Amino acid sequence: MTAGRRITGRALTASVFALAGVIFVTSFNTAKGTDLRTDDSLLKLSDLIQQRSDRNGELDESTGRLRDDVDALARRDDGYTRAENEKFDALQKASGTERVSGDALTVTLNDAPPDARAAPGYPEPQANDLVIHQQDLQAVVNALWAGGARGIQVMDQRLISTSAVRCVGNTLILQGRVYSPPYKITAVGDRERLRAALDRSTAIQNYQLYVEAYGLGWKVDERRAVTLPGYSGTVDLHYAKPVQ
Repeated sequence: MTAGRRITGRALTASVFALAGVIFVTSFNTAKGTDLRTDDSLLKLSDLIQQRSDRNGELDESTGRLRDDVDALARRDDGYTRAENEKFDALQKASGTERVSGDALTVTLNDAPPDARAAPGYPEPQANDLVIHQQDLQAVVNALWAGGARGIQVMDQRLISTSAVRCVGNTLILQGRVYSPPYKITAVGDRERLRAALDRSTAIQNYQLYVEAYGLGWKVDERRAVTLPGYSGTVDLHYAKPVQ
């Protein structure tokens, strides 16, 4: 190798090491001892979602108090007959905006343990086999309505006719608020009829296979003298409109 080539090679080697040093220094100054793989934007988004969920809960409570005040003022001199007021009261109870009390069942659904393995005779689980899905929650709600429930509460919210039980991943989004498992569903009604409706549901029977195979959570508790609060959120319907 000629002297010119040796000098060029050494110069290139020195340049590579110098560039590497610049990269290391830049990385250190950027990270400041933190993990560069951590996506702070995701953490901030998660915090924002929880804040909005909490705020929606506060607004629901405020709306409920205002609705009670309006109802009280309207009943002072509403001009309706006793029969009409009784019919109105019955409609309120059916709509879920009034409290309901009585014996109840509480069904609790939960994800499988983090270290869940398949029971003997079952295939190894996939990720979706180990978490609660929207259809699981909806199956329980549907069965309890079919069993004659006079009122149903999911987590801390009363269901009404327009309530939608929706899940994103294994996170429940209900009436503008966000929940994580375990999920509790409480129904007021005849407990024997409610339990029989759960046992008859083919969707729940399918869920029970996953309980046996992978350890998904399933618990049914009988309760006495339970009072479910009335729904306190807005009852206005919101829908998409075409752009003019």
